[in-house]
Amino acid sequence: MAVQINPSILSADFARLAEEADAVSGADWLHVDVMDNHFVPNLTLGVPVVESLRRATDIPLDCHLMIEEPDRWAPAFVDAGAGSVTFHAEAAAAPVRLARELRAQGARAAMALKPATPVEPYEDLLPELDMLLVMTVEPGFGGQAFLDIMLPKVRRTRELIAKHGLELWLQVDGGVSAETIERCAEAGADVFVAGSAVYGAEDPAAAVRALRARATAAAEGAAWAAGCH
Repeated sequence: MAVQINPSILSADFARLAEEADAVSGADWLHVDVMDNHFVPNLTLGVPVVESLRRATDIPLDCHLMIEEPDRWAPAFVDAGAGSVTFHAEAAAAPVRLARELRAQGARAAMALKPATPVEPYEDLLPELDMLLVMTVEPGFGGQAFLDIMLPKVRRTRELIAKHGLELWLQVDGGVSAETIERCAEAGADVFVAGSAVYGAEDPAAAVRALRARATAAAEGAAWAAGCH
């Protein structure tokens, strides 16, 4: 079991993205929030920026698509250089087909669940995925307060992963900080998206290291991690 920290460039300075990527050189992935102003009430960036980031950094890109019609648009993000692409269960018309297409293109396939979306109906889909993202805020804006009521959902998701013996990463995104990351790790998350907690820090690279240390210590003491290496 290895904890991963994915800084979210939604909290970075968009005028200096290459430098902002360099500022978190110890990160496992760079989390790229793609919003279309339809699925969520905000508009961010798209394929051209992902292409530019890919050329500007060696950190692999984790693209979170908060967009309508991901079945149509997601493959283009793999072409642009994304190593992992997350689509929303609420937006995908054919999630299994989409996950298989992303994997066939050489990317990790991931699915996200909004806070009100239960994980249980998707249990049979889990083997088709490389990662499941449990949103710990409503998607659409950075800087929101962490929703503690999502922790039982993280625990249930971890239980389902263990039940099926899957090598599935469990990501949380929204309000992850030094104050909340330990609770997420104890509940079963092993991949953490952090925006303002990293880019709002004086030293973003040091913030990444500190978050990883906190999450690793919490996970190592958690019952779910006993059989993980």
